[in-house]
Amino acid sequence: MKVVIVGGVAGGATAAARIRRLDEDAQVIVFERSGYVSYANCGLPYYIGGVITDPEELTLQTPESFWERFRIDMRVRHEVTAIDPARKVVTVKNLQSGETFEESYDKLLLSPGARPTQPPLPGIGIERLFTLRTVEDTLKIREFIDKHHPKSAVLAGGGFIGLELAENLRELGLDVTIVQKPMQLLNPLDEEMACFLHAQMRKHGVHLMLGHLVEGFRQNGEQVDVLLESASPLTADLVILAIGVTPDTGLAKEAGLKLGIRGSILVNDRMETSVPDIYAVGDAVQVQHVVTGDAALISLAGPANKQGRIAADNICGGHSRYGGSQGSSVIKVFELTAAVTGINERTAKQAGIDCDKVYLSPANHAGYYPGGKVMAMKVLFEKGTDKLLGAQIVGYDGVDKRIDVLATAIHAGVTATGLKDLDLAYAPPYSSAKDPVNMAGFMIENLSNGTLRQFFWDEIDQLPRDGSVTLLDTRTVEEYAKWHIDGFINIPLDELRERIGELDPQKPVYIICQSGLRSYLACRILSQKGFACYNFSGGYRLYQAVRLDRCAPQQACPCGMDKDPV
Repeated sequence: MKVVIVGGVAGGATAAARIRRLDEDAQVIVFERSGYVSYANCGLPYYIGGVITDPEELTLQTPESFWERFRIDMRVRHEVTAIDPARKVVTVKNLQSGETFEESYDKLLLSPGARPTQPPLPGIGIERLFTLRTVEDTLKIREFIDKHHPKSAVLAGGGFIGLELAENLRELGLDVTIVQKPMQLLNPLDEEMACFLHAQMRKHGVHLMLGHLVEGFRQNGEQVDVLLESASPLTADLVILAIGVTPDTGLAKEAGLKLGIRGSILVNDRMETSVPDIYAVGDAVQVQHVVTGDAALISLAGPANKQGRIAADNICGGHSRYGGSQGSSVIKVFELTAAVTGINERTAKQAGIDCDKVYLSPANHAGYYPGGKVMAMKVLFEKGTDKLLGAQIVGYDGVDKRIDVLATAIHAGVTATGLKDLDLAYAPPYSSAKDPVNMAGFMIENLSNGTLRQFFWDEIDQLPRDGSVTLLDTRTVEEYAKWHIDGFINIPLDELRERIGELDPQKPVYIICQSGLRSYLACRILSQKGFACYNFSGGYRLYQAVRLDRCAPQQACPCGMDKDPV
């Protein structure tokens, strides 16, 4: 059997090695148009920032090491320019010599990946304007920085690459601005959770120009002007386009393969395309989202590796199936960690799912053990079924652990209330006896059985201030005096039982505290005395983060709140 693989990196290189482990006699040829067949794509921003110092550390395998270990013919700087499915041959161009030749195959695997999205804007291609996708891109940016010592950079785009680049360029001392049309960074997060990232970016001196559409670029001497739709141009020594990626599927389209959303390659759960004996994996393929069942594009290394393995199994006569993707991801943003899995609230609403949510602010480990830090968690579930839909966490140590537990729960079909029953490891340096994931389950159970009713950050300003309801702040006198929400009276939780007579039992009570815990306890006290109570989910801490974010464009925040909600 002769297998030709188009593209290396995560999907193609993984498939090649797997095929050899399954079939010692198969002839495997990999054509990779770049100079690197297997590299740490996710590590590229950290080489630019100097965290990774040796460029060889980015290269996971070389053509020589692949041949020595697997006897696989890895040919870098070779670009497949055409596929003839009827004849089962590909046309290949040697990018070094210019030679063009044909290569036959019994099985063909496409792993072309995705290319940086480059809209047809004026100025695309000018000097000092870069994209970041390959090792070559990385080396060009690093070489430019070492040679020209830029003092400022504009990043067009606030996704994973944009945020990682912002951090690394700031660590090099550059003045960094992120500009993009969306009003929030990191689209997988919901608006209120992204506020914590915005605060962290601004804390470290990264300027955010959110809600501004880039219209083009213009050379300005030794600098670049970034032209904006409704604002003055931004001028910088270095500009990097990081507005997302587009499936690189021109080859598949020309060969007549069926395409899916945004021009991606359509595959079944065996990673087979619409043409016999042609498989496809990685960022170029359409997948099914685990939670919604809808078609999706999820450009992450984990899914690409799994798909490569599955395609290899089936090429070698196996029966492996890909169960879909759920978009689990994690990112470091200076000291913070942000992580997501499943879908966010925005996506759930677009899909017509009747979702509910809980916010909580647990510490990463036992409160009595030194060094604990608070994380912000949002867990989404479907009303009525308690189906777990997704989770978002922003915090410090322990964020990755909790998101992985929640990702596993979604994959395994654990219900949202079932989170309370998970038997998770506990020791004071690592967790609490009731882990944050368990706590989310307890809260959702309270909602499901009617023990608790909630209201949310985007409802506060709409609450009546005409005396028809009671707005109650159960924080301490000192906390309330520092800052409070207009219309909320203060009765500290520990005084509530003695002062319950000050409240009218005929009026609904909307209760807030710092994190949501004391207000929940107040709800339980008042509910058992006949009051109709609603607990503010997420607490003042979440509300503060949103308000600070909305005040951030002003030099002095009129809210008078603490400037570091994280």
